[in-house]
Amino acid sequence: MEWSAPSGTDTLGRLGVLVPSSNTSVEAELREVVPRAVSVHVGRLPLTRIAESSIARILSELESESRKLATAGVDLILLGATAPSFLKGVGYDREVSARIEAATGKPATTTSTAMLEALAALGARRVSLGAAYDDEVNAIAAAFLEANGHPVACARGLGYVDNLAVGRLPVETAFDLGREVDHPDAECIVLACTNWLSMAAIAPLEAALGKPVISTTQASIWACLRRLGYTAPISGYGRLLEAYLGEGEVAPARAGARV
Repeated sequence: MEWSAPSGTDTLGRLGVLVPSSNTSVEAELREVVPRAVSVHVGRLPLTRIAESSIARILSELESESRKLATAGVDLILLGATAPSFLKGVGYDREVSARIEAATGKPATTTSTAMLEALAALGARRVSLGAAYDDEVNAIAAAFLEANGHPVACARGLGYVDNLAVGRLPVETAFDLGREVDHPDAECIVLACTNWLSMAAIAPLEAALGKPVISTTQASIWACLRRLGYTAPISGYGRLLEAYLGEGEVAPARAGARV
């Protein structure tokens, strides 16, 4: 009896993702949305509290954990954590990517970089921001967006510092806060925090508000798939993945190449 592999199992690439150690949501959302042609491999960085001091410490092990992840033969490494990649303002996301690349020889990107690239692809300048964070971290997120050319019409957070608690929030909280922060001047709604379930809320929010919605998890998936050369539309998770995966030119990510 002859055997053949199931359809859809051709390998396009391996994605390595570094997440906060207490993150319990992003892996499930990645594996729900990322096509089977891309395998996902996860490493962890120590973080339990979403506070400025804790966020600053998370990258103390960035190089060592990146090197471990690289041994899985990944083609691209994502820092899949929003706050640690925007903490120190303009250009900090690119500095983090450069550290990963220098340590591993692998192309790298961050969630905050993906967020900015997604806004550029959508042609959205002024945004509203909803996040799971407390006021202090939410203010840092808003400042990062504004310093990168995206005025924030409205910004509100859910007030959480305990990252495990964020991971237990139902996806309805993302939908509700997205509606709450909507502003007539905002061209796009941004939902920030990769440990906050958001993917299932994006398409319903877009339908309700009549404007694009991105979450930092969704933007990360979009940016990484493009770098790995995947351009087929993915339905059910917002217009970014449905209409913009094949838009523009992005060099495929391959080991030893810079993204």
